[in-house]
Amino acid sequence: MFSLAAMCHCPRASPIAEPRRRRSEAKTTDRKHQDDIMPQQFSLNQAVRKPAVTSKGGIVASQSRRAAEVGAEVLAAGGDCVDAIVATTFALNVLEPWNSGIGGGGAMVLYRAKENRTEVIDYGMCAPQSLRTADYPLSGEGAASDLFPWPRVKDDRNIHGPGSIAVPGVVAGMEEAHRRYAKMPWKDLVAPAAVLAGEGLLIDWWTTLTIAGSAADLRRYPASAAAFLKDGLPPSAPWGIKSETRLPQDTLKATLSRLAEAGPRDFYQGDLAKSIASDIKADGGSLSVEDLAAFRAHLRAPLAIPYREGKVYATPELTAGPTMAHALRLLQQGLTPAGAPDGAAYVEYALALQAAFRERLKDMGDADGRRSLGAEYLAPACTTHFSVVDRHGNIAAVTQTLLSSFGSKYVTPHTGIPMNNGIMWFDPTPGTTNSLAPGKRCLCNYTPVIAETKHGKRLAVGASGGRRILPSVMQLVSFAMDFGMDLDAAIHQPRIDASEGAIVIGDARLPAEVRKALAARFDFEESRVQALPQKFACPSVVMREGEVNSGAVEIFQPWADAVAEG
Repeated sequence: MFSLAAMCHCPRASPIAEPRRRRSEAKTTDRKHQDDIMPQQFSLNQAVRKPAVTSKGGIVASQSRRAAEVGAEVLAAGGDCVDAIVATTFALNVLEPWNSGIGGGGAMVLYRAKENRTEVIDYGMCAPQSLRTADYPLSGEGAASDLFPWPRVKDDRNIHGPGSIAVPGVVAGMEEAHRRYAKMPWKDLVAPAAVLAGEGLLIDWWTTLTIAGSAADLRRYPASAAAFLKDGLPPSAPWGIKSETRLPQDTLKATLSRLAEAGPRDFYQGDLAKSIASDIKADGGSLSVEDLAAFRAHLRAPLAIPYREGKVYATPELTAGPTMAHALRLLQQGLTPAGAPDGAAYVEYALALQAAFRERLKDMGDADGRRSLGAEYLAPACTTHFSVVDRHGNIAAVTQTLLSSFGSKYVTPHTGIPMNNGIMWFDPTPGTTNSLAPGKRCLCNYTPVIAETKHGKRLAVGASGGRRILPSVMQLVSFAMDFGMDLDAAIHQPRIDASEGAIVIGDARLPAEVRKALAARFDFEESRVQALPQKFACPSVVMREGEVNSGAVEIFQPWADAVAEG
């Protein structure tokens, strides 16, 4: 049912400013090998659908059904939208350790119905103050071997291992959200994740594929290998219907149990902080107890972007929110909605996105604390996004990440936490806007938004998928605000991606006239929607219209589901 194209090499993106390839030259090469590449081997006749969920109760839409169930249970017990956010976040830490967790960072956009207020809690990562740039010498061996186009650093210290770890922000983000709005005790929201960790990580084909993609680097670090590999290899799910394979997570269970009882500050100023910093220092990283103690999440005003007599509220500053604002401004100027999205609409999508990415790449980094641009568009990141709406109309879009799959590939031995590799967000070349420096905030590509249509509908939308996030979010917003689609129609509407420089990728399910219109204007390639490697982002969306809520998720993500309370 889902594509198993994991062995297909995911091509590195073309720079946004590169000249358009000659179509004849490109097509000759592409068609010559068309039958030899993995995506072309899959069925052309399969149809996959995931109907949107509708309820007058709350809904959690997540890339992990089990994590969504944890959040929905909190809503059913009388919890606020924010209570569900905290519980879902910690559950994802256990269930999707390759995408996000308490070793990473993120941001959320919140709408509070009673106050009619929208706000952002930013808990993005930053470089340790104790970091020494001299520890990241350039090797002179060309480009980095992982996701970014930076010059390679000796021993890939900025890509994996303890030296690649930035100060994590997820626990601080949950702390701030909980302090402001939660109804339920902290320990009751973290405890379900500890129970999940006690069950062990269940191995299925999706788990196996995900671990296999990072196994070579996980093997470098003993605690990582012990947590995710069996005899140094990715674990496989058994064939027997009554058999199962689970990877023990006892160390992580103990950490989560302590965090539940001791509270969030223990992660930054207590015994957990000391243990985390001690492990990282012992293995050669720079993160210190002082770095952890100084970290705080920040409450920020959202970007309020006027669109079609409504508003789109996005994350500001070092996220893709400002680029979203640019793209929507161009789209409002160029797109004249009529009926359903046609060839002209998709052309406008591509033009707006390409122009916005070009503007984004004119400058990069945290030079003055307010820059919003970055080269992370070149990197297929492993992120998670979930959206929540409760029965009272409070709504949230939450995106969190470790950056790469399994982040730094380093698990802290005494706490069992997979840590981020946020240092990879920085250019190791001295003297650039985004050059590595102590205490510097990390760039990020996530784009959680809350949109309000002119008719009063609200939707929370975001996605995972690195550079592909922004195109996905922009189109879903347009489907709802320009064409009046409900979530079931929007999540099944084919999308394009325009984040690979001059190339525009179109879903092969698009009507022939749309594909023809795109091919006439752009260096156009078609792709079938597939689970791995993703050619389009993986969104999770909720909507509220009147007193009715709905939720929907990416149809080809095998674990994703929208779950209603009760």
